[in-house]
Amino acid sequence: MARLSVCLVTLLMLATFAAAQQSSAPASHKSSAKPVTPNTEPGTTSAKLPSEETVNGFLHQMFGYDSSLTWKVAEIKPSAVEGLTEVTVTVSGPQGQQSNKFYVTPDGQHAVIGEIIPFGPKPFAAAREKLQKGINGPARGPADSPVTIVEFSDLQCPHCKDAQPVIEKLLTEAPTARFVFQSFPLPSHNWAAKAAAYADCVGRASNDAFWKFVQKTYTAQAEITEANVDEKLTVIANDSGVKGTDIAACAAKPETAARVEQSVALGKSVDVTGTPALFVNGRKIGNLGIPPEVLKSIVEFEAKQGK
Repeated sequence: MARLSVCLVTLLMLATFAAAQQSSAPASHKSSAKPVTPNTEPGTTSAKLPSEETVNGFLHQMFGYDSSLTWKVAEIKPSAVEGLTEVTVTVSGPQGQQSNKFYVTPDGQHAVIGEIIPFGPKPFAAAREKLQKGINGPARGPADSPVTIVEFSDLQCPHCKDAQPVIEKLLTEAPTARFVFQSFPLPSHNWAAKAAAYADCVGRASNDAFWKFVQKTYTAQAEITEANVDEKLTVIANDSGVKGTDIAACAAKPETAARVEQSVALGKSVDVTGTPALFVNGRKIGNLGIPPEVLKSIVEFEAKQGK
């Protein structure tokens, strides 16, 4: 159990350094702002769900020694694996805020960390099907490509900005792959949702302008604030080749917000919790810090599988 404690602390504390990060958003207390009702989904009654009080007691023992860390219990529900309870916790600290999961065994005496991944001869087929049916973002590359790469990104996210050279290199080396951009603005970012709305409108107005808009927005990240975001994004839209005022008007429409929410819901359905998140034919690439040649090999492998 000592090793488990060390592993869980490492997971939750160092998760903020991973590729899927959110900006700093300190919480004001050590527990959830409001009670979390355990989610008892139909058909999964064999799991005895721990109470929020029990989860908070566990987290207090894990993190109580560090006053810089706060947490919020987001959800307690039966996991996809019968008998296990899935607990989602948001941990905040000086380095940022990150959503994390762990699992509780049926006896309520053990916690299991790590990612539960699909299993079987075609483990990524379900995610691939969800993505194929749900993607609504701008795309590059042949529509009939055997490989579809989907990125969930947040235009305010510095890690997404840092990942773009890696993704561009991959697309240069795999020109026959199809690439789709999906917005996934993080709630802790104060202008990300608005940027996603502008991006959606630019993409519908001009596919060519969209890619310029994304790159220019990443470049201008440090200059954009919640107060000046409309002004900055309108100018960036103009500079990208579309009429900025038209894009601003489009971004303010409820139907545009609904499209962004649809993209976020799609990401959540394939277990996206942070950005950037990349999928290659449904295979989730959790760390864009992997060697570029490995990423390229995955794309090539999927291309052969598709054929």
